[in-house]
Order: sequence, then structure tokens, then C-alpha cells
Amino acid sequence: MKLGVFDSGLGGLTVVRAIRRLYPHVDIVYLGDTARVPYGVRSPQVIVQYAIECAHFLSTQKIDAVVIACNTVSALAIPEVKQQMTVPVYGVLEPGARAASKYDRVGVLATRATVRSQAYTRAIHALNPKSEVVSVASPLLVPLVEEGWAKSPNGKLTSIVSQTLSHYLEPLAHAKIQAMILGCTHYPLLKELIEAEFEKLGWTIPLIDSGEELAKEIPISNLENPDHTGKLEVYTTDESVTFQSMAEAFLSESVPHVARAKL
Repeated sequence: MKLGVFDSGLGGLTVVRAIRRLYPHVDIVYLGDTARVPYGVRSPQVIVQYAIECAHFLSTQKIDAVVIACNTVSALAIPEVKQQMTVPVYGVLEPGARAASKYDRVGVLATRATVRSQAYTRAIHALNPKSEVVSVASPLLVPLVEEGWAKSPNGKLTSIVSQTLSHYLEPLAHAKIQAMILGCTHYPLLKELIEAEFEKLGWTIPLIDSGEELAKEIPISNLENPDHTGKLEVYTTDESVTFQSMAEAFLSESVPHVARAKL
């Protein structure tokens, strides 16, 4: 099986990591639309356009399914992408919402576009109408992660990241949420730091990684080519001298080559 995975940039590689951990035999083609990142500040119409273009590129790679590893696209463009594709299309939003729906008070930490769409709220309410959903937009977290500021050299939180997380998490702790969705694919890299900040606020809750939940739901058999080591191909829409090293940090594995994609 061969999956095509796309995101606006680096973040979707955390979804690739989750898939590869569960299904190491699956081939994956990853596209990061680095020329047009971030998507979270774009209009819904532009996000749909970008998503369709990314999906069309992946369809030229002889894939068996498309995985939308971007919460913003999953919130705003799933129906349009499905209409354009002849293969199954999966997004991160619905699996994350399913995992959160068993709680009566849920927090969502996400980009502005995802929060504005209220897609997580609608998806959770469809499964648990009694659930209260508290969403917080956290636009500063993605650039902090991509600048490598998530951890200082000795592994401790930098003061900037700590203050930023505290600002975003305080209203969620105050609302006494019972679980929180990491509503952006960059945020799993901050998971331990978010847990530490919640502890400072006197709150300990499960953090739901939508990418991990999605990986569990893709219908892939571990019996299929069990001795095959899945190949990973990585494409970006803009050249970057730092992308490869950052990709390896996101994936926790080496990336031998990054190719340029023309959409």
C-alpha cells in the first residue's frame, strides 16, 4: 500500500511518524506546501484551492489513499478534496473528535482558522451533544516549534515558550476541561511541555493527538508485505536549507532526500 500525505509544511510529518510506527511496511509520499505556509491565516476559499492542488500532485504518484495531515484543511476542505479524488481521503479531525467525544468537557488548542471553523465542536457534538467544547487559538506555537525554541539545550522550557503556553492553556485549565485535543500537527512535539505547563496550573488531563488517532483508523493490514520496509519520499513546494534537518527532528528518523514539487 502507498499513502499520499500532505500538509501546509512540516507539521504533517508527525502524522507520518505515527503511521510509520504502526505500519512500517507502508510506502508514503509526503508533500509539504512550504511555499504557501501557513494555511491557518488564509481564507476558507484559498485553503480549499491549496488542498485540491496538493491532493492532485499526490494523485500523480500512484497512491492508494490521500491523508490530509493538516487540521485546518481537515476542518475546511475534506468534502471538496473527496470530490476530486478517485481514492479514499482521510483527515485528522474526525478521529481526534471521536477520541474526545467520550468526555463532557473538552479543550481544543488549534490555529485561528481551525478554531473559527468550529469543526471540532460540530464533530464532537455530533457524537456527544452534551459535551462542552472550549477552543483556544494559539498562532504563536507553530513558529516557536519551527524555530527550534520548544526546548533549551538542557531540555528545560525556555521562558518564551513557557509564557506562551501558559497564556494559551490558562483559560482551558480554568474551564476545567477533562481532555484536550492537540488541534495542530506541530503540537505533538510540545506534548511534554504542555503537560508540564498544565501541572503548573494544577491540572492533569489526557492530551489527544489527532495524528495518532488517524493512524489507528486507516484500514491497513499488518499482514500486508510484513517483511517490506516502507519507502518514504518527501517533497516540498519551496526549497529550504533547514527543511531536511527539521523534518528529521519531526520524524525521529533520517530523511535522505527532499525533492521539489511543482503544483
